Order: sequence, then C-alpha cells, then structure tokens
Amino acid sequence: MDALTDLVTNIGDFIWQGMFIVLIGVGLYLTIRTRAVQFRSIPEMFRVLGEPSGKDSSGRTQISSFRAFTISAASRVGTANIAGVALAISIGGPGAVFWMWVIASLGAASAFVESLLAQLYKHPGKESYVGGPAYYMQRGLRARWMGVAFAVIICLTYGFVFNTVQSNSIVDAVSQSTKSFAPDIADGMGLKVIIGVVLAIITAVIIFGGVRSISSVTQILVPVMAIMYVGLGLLVVVMNLNLVPEMFVKIIQGAFGIKEFVRGGLMGVIIQGVRRGLFSNEAGMGSAPNAGATAAVSHPAKQGFVQSLGVYFDTIIVCSITAFIVLLSNPTFGDKAAGASLTQSALAAQLGGWAVHFLTIAIFLFAFSSVIGNYYYGESNIEFLTGKKWVLQAYRVVVLVCVFGGAVVALDLVWSLADVFMAIMALLNLVAILLLAGVANKVLKHYEGQRKQRVEPIFRAADLPDIRGLEAWDGDDEVTTRQFWIDHDAMRKAARTSTKS
Repeated sequence: MDALTDLVTNIGDFIWQGMFIVLIGVGLYLTIRTRAVQFRSIPEMFRVLGEPSGKDSSGRTQISSFRAFTISAASRVGTANIAGVALAISIGGPGAVFWMWVIASLGAASAFVESLLAQLYKHPGKESYVGGPAYYMQRGLRARWMGVAFAVIICLTYGFVFNTVQSNSIVDAVSQSTKSFAPDIADGMGLKVIIGVVLAIITAVIIFGGVRSISSVTQILVPVMAIMYVGLGLLVVVMNLNLVPEMFVKIIQGAFGIKEFVRGGLMGVIIQGVRRGLFSNEAGMGSAPNAGATAAVSHPAKQGFVQSLGVYFDTIIVCSITAFIVLLSNPTFGDKAAGASLTQSALAAQLGGWAVHFLTIAIFLFAFSSVIGNYYYGESNIEFLTGKKWVLQAYRVVVLVCVFGGAVVALDLVWSLADVFMAIMALLNLVAILLLAGVANKVLKHYEGQRKQRVEPIFRAADLPDIRGLEAWDGDDEVTTRQFWIDHDAMRKAARTSTKS
C-alpha cells in the first residue's frame, strides 16, 4: 500500500508541475483580457457583496451574494490556511508567502470569469439556482460529455475525499490538545469514534436541510471563524511590531532567491508558494463557481466580483495571518516539513500554552466549514448528472460515511488520488473558461456600460442575444427589474435621513 501511495503521489507531483504553468498562464491571459478586472474593481467587489437578493415567485427570499460568498469561503478557508501555509514556509522559507500572494492576484481574474459564467448559465433548481462549470460546459460549449466528466470528478474529490481529510484534521487537532491533560485518551480509538459520530450527526442535520440550511450556517460560521483567527493573528503582529519590517524583508529576499531556504533554490520557493496558494484559494479550479451560481443577483458579473474578493479574503488575509504568526516566531526552514504543529508551536511561543487549544477550535471551525462547502459542490453536480432524488439521498449518506471514516482512519492513498483528480478537474475548467472568455468579456462590458451611466446594472438574456443557452435571465427575478433598485435606493435614502434626524 505504501508503494502504491508513493507512486500516486509522484504522479500527482509531476502533473501539478505542469498545472502550475497552465494556471498561471490562464490567470495572466484573463487578467489582460479583462483589463485587470481583479485590481481595478476592488471597490465594486465590496459594493455588491451586501446587496439584497429579492424574492422568488412564491415570495421566499432568495440566496444573496453574501450567502453564496460564505458557502464558497467555507470550502476555501480550511486546514490549508493553517497547516498548508506553515508547510510551505517550513519547506520553502518566507519567500513562499510572496508567491502565494502573486498566485492569488492572478487567480482572482480566473475566479472572476468562472463565477460570472456560472451565474450566466445557471439553472433554476427546486430550492435555489444551481450552476457551475458542468453547466457552462454543457450550455455554453455544448459539450455535455465535458460537463459529466467534471461533475463526476468534483463529486468524488470534494464530496468524499476532501471531507475525509477535513474530519481527520479535526481529530488530529483535538488529539493534540487532549495530550496535554489526558495522553491515553488522545491516542485512543474511542476519542476518534466519538468525534466521528458527532461530526456525522451535525453534518447530517445541515446537509439534509438543503442549500438554504447550508448557507444559513455558513453565513454565521465563516465570519465568526475568520474574526477569531484573524484577531489572534493581529494580536501577535501588534506584540511584535518592531519585527514586522524585518519579516517583510525576509519574504522579499526569499521570494527572489537573495536568501534561499529550500532544497531546490529559487524554483523550489516559487513552487511551494504557488502550490499552497492554489490549494487554498482554489482560483480557476472550478469549485467556487458552484456556490456562486446559487445567488439571485441583478447581473452575472456581480458574482464574478464577489468570488474574486473571496480569493483575496482567503489568501491575502487568512493565509497571510498564518504566515505572520509563524514568521514572527523565528522558525527554522528547510530542515523538515511541518504543518499545523508549526503554527501551534509558534502561537504557544507568542501567547502561551492556551493558544494551542484555541487553534484546535479554529481548526475545528475551518475544517467543519469546509465539510459543508465541499458537500454542496457535490450536491449541485449530482443535480446536473441526474434529477433522481434517491441518488442525492444516497450521495448524502456516503458523504456522512466519509466524514465518519476520516475521523477514524487516515487514508493517505485517497488524498494522493485527490491530487490527480483535482488536476484533471482544473484542466477541464481552465479549457472551458478560456473558450468562453469572449462571452465573459461581453458580459463584463455590458455591466461596466451601465455603471458609467450611473444606473444599477441589470441583465436580461435579450440584452446580448448572440449568447445562447441561457435559462435564468428572462426578467422574472425581482432583482433584474429596474423598479426593484429604484425602491431599494429610496429605502436607503429614507434610512439615512431618519438616522441623521
């Protein structure tokens, strides 16, 4: 088994070396094609994040941009933000952090395009809209075979494999904390079984409630999780303000090989930073668009803006906080790989032993939110593959088995296979968004034209009749009517007036 795991791991490493080039190349191309939308539209990202979603034909409030954002953030912000960043630094040195920032900046363009396309080609589901790469492959490229291949891979990888890994991360974190006062219990199977059962039960309550239940949990859990962790990291930064300039110097020096900490020199630094950045923010991978499609917005470009912001939130904020915590504790580099334990020891050195237990809570929240987000990616693609309800119910049961199984036993082979599956999934998605980049650019220009006219952008399929295969943009949604935004502006002005008086 070990030999097979090593073989699959080596294959995955080889494939990803090529995928780095593809992901960066696509990110550069889309940055140029969209005129650097991910940089010049940062104010617009914040403007549209909190917009209302309106009501559907039955009078029920639809899923908002923010709720869709939290579903994707729930999947993005996981143990990679704590363990993955520390691992990159332990192997690649401080310079790896710089390259994580670079890949996030380029990847935000890919995130914009893929989420815009997911909104454009979304499908009216039973509870909310559904969409994602599988849908725009079928409707935009008219290549159902491609969509089916993508849907199957994302169901296996995110629904089963990644959830197995996340629950295993929770057990490891709890065991690490328990060792300080009950070492016998920490290493016992009983603790793993209890955690596995509890995780499976909580997950079942949420996922059997559907996407609205999922989004209602993530819109609370994600902000709380982020504020707790970022707040702790900022405390460490404040305590070490005199070392912050030196830390940034080390990051820049390491990034360009001025001072190398890694076996392979500069190339090793770049690969570590790029790889961990990609695994964390998932830009261009085709996962986040599945969440972005659920929102009811007035224009497809709005979810592009929101999901680009998600990339910055994940990497520039959360991953950077982990990097600052580790680097301000003066760790050694290049000796051996270290993940969450490096972050834990760094926090303990700064704040005392209690910080280890705090990090356990953070890892639990990070990993569990990822379980919820990962599951939804699978659910939306199950709906693409088949409309049979029993298939979705069976899928949910298997997800729960994986959540429990991951808590009880670690499957290194499964994780290695996920690396290979993710590469195939990302390649399919990148090909699709490259082929549909012209469509995305037309929709972006349509949005920007209305902003220049100082009106709230709305979109109807009839506005761009040469784009075919659209189902959801017939004007039935409240938010796609001009009157909705006139009323919304009037209410905001009235609220401001009453506040002043």
